[in-house]
Amino acid sequence: MRQARIPLVYHPAYSCPSWPAAHRFQMWKFADLFDELQNFGLITTGFMHQPDEPRHEWFEAVHCPVYYRSFLEGKLGPDQERRIGFGELTREAPLIRRTLLECSGTIKTVSLALRYGLAVNLAGGTHHAHRNFGSGFTILNDLAVAASWALSHTHVRRIAIVDLDVHQGDGTAAIFKDNPQVFTMSMHCGANFPFRKQISDMDIDVPRGTGDRAYLELLQHALAYTLAQQNPDLVLYDAGVDVYEKDELGFLKLSHAGIYMRDRYVIDTCVAARIPIACVIGGGYDRNRKTLARRHALIHRAAAHVWRDHALGGDIGY
Repeated sequence: MRQARIPLVYHPAYSCPSWPAAHRFQMWKFADLFDELQNFGLITTGFMHQPDEPRHEWFEAVHCPVYYRSFLEGKLGPDQERRIGFGELTREAPLIRRTLLECSGTIKTVSLALRYGLAVNLAGGTHHAHRNFGSGFTILNDLAVAASWALSHTHVRRIAIVDLDVHQGDGTAAIFKDNPQVFTMSMHCGANFPFRKQISDMDIDVPRGTGDRAYLELLQHALAYTLAQQNPDLVLYDAGVDVYEKDELGFLKLSHAGIYMRDRYVIDTCVAARIPIACVIGGGYDRNRKTLARRHALIHRAAAHVWRDHALGGDIGY
């Protein structure tokens, strides 16, 4: 049976209740994004998918079991909590639960992408989490967890992680530095967090102030090289919108139109090459809730248009 609409993955627990309004990380943005996609007509009954119940072995295949269990038990300690950026909130049950579900949601997105060719999570992109510590508002690395799951539970043997968040995917690069099955590409503003960079398989340092045209030219060369170098069975795409010209933690100058063109180009290129692509939303920082939700919705809108243009929806059953 054909899927008439693009499969999306979401859980209400992605957004923690009672999150501090003044916190730099806008934890409410996931629920806002869900509402935005409902208003846009992309969310309808039958085409929304929820994450499966998380399993410990998914996380311990990527993260140090001591670190992972300490997080589950609320025992990371003040130093780790400060590095993550959530402080004592890191110990609270809703945040623990949503962190696990977010990773499970990216696994579900991968599963759907392998079935239909394309799927999008309404969260994900926690690429600063390393094997044994979290950083930069990320605790567990959903991209790494999902890639590891795909290699262990499907016929996938080669994966490309295409990370276009404005910040380097340092945790992902470190986790897979000795794994030839996973090609890590990070195209980021080098003069930005993290200030101690890791070495990805391909790093593209985008200069401060880069706008739409120059950015898209860099991307075309980088993506072509990545797909040719890896010949992947699966692409995991981190579509961070903190490349936007007015993002609070950015430094690049992409417009909304530029972000949409970026997302559509990446997705269309993979789909045209018959490479399944699973997308996550990545970072984005804006105090205007509605504006931020609309910005994050660009990836879902781009994916929906590619879905329509390529008449996807059949079960490719990878």
